[in-house]
Amino acid sequence: MRGSPLVGVTTSITVDQVPERAYVNAAYLHAVQRAGGVPVLLPPQLSPASFERLVRGLDSLLLTGGGDIDPAVFGEPRHPTTDEVAAVRDQLELSAVRLALERRLPILAVCRGLQVLNVALGGTLYQDVASDPGTQLSHRQPEPRDQPTHKVQVKPGTCLAETLGTDELEVNSMHHQAVKALGAGLTAVAWAPDQIIEGVEMTGAGCLVLGVQWHPEELVTSEPARRLFATLVQSARS
Repeated sequence: MRGSPLVGVTTSITVDQVPERAYVNAAYLHAVQRAGGVPVLLPPQLSPASFERLVRGLDSLLLTGGGDIDPAVFGEPRHPTTDEVAAVRDQLELSAVRLALERRLPILAVCRGLQVLNVALGGTLYQDVASDPGTQLSHRQPEPRDQPTHKVQVKPGTCLAETLGTDELEVNSMHHQAVKALGAGLTAVAWAPDQIIEGVEMTGAGCLVLGVQWHPEELVTSEPARRLFATLVQSARS
């Protein structure tokens, strides 16, 4: 009988601070364990050898939120609002996506994670949705992280709709970068009221690769959020 699946969890890294630290919000770890998985941290400070050894032992991958992706990665100059860029984190997570896809590991990409997934597949990002494309909807809520602040519509019949168990839900919102041009193989399947992409999935991946722009780890009192993490762990068991 197989044991609990190992879920690789990416972490943030302090920028311009001494001593340097890797860190992750505990909500991700609680959500993975509640779903029956074992979180394995993937800090940006891993050497290439250590990183590849860990990834080879994983059963699934959770890409977490955090600071901005360096726009240079997708061929653009920095917007004035770009913040908390860490090239070492970008490099590790882009590599993690490619290795996970090669091994056909289930992937759940959250907030920044969705953006990393998109960029890893050749996509681009809006660098500041408030100014480009421009919107009146607040995507950087001042309310507590566990409080939903806007609706998301999910395309019926998609893997994401099936996973969530609904095609409409209320979500939290803590980002200013967002998917612009989709990466190869990704399909947009959920949108905010202002049409910012809030969910993607990979065509032909059998519901193994999902990305959401909100933070379900903070909303696990709701059934749709719990189902996202349960699906990640159950897919890893298969």
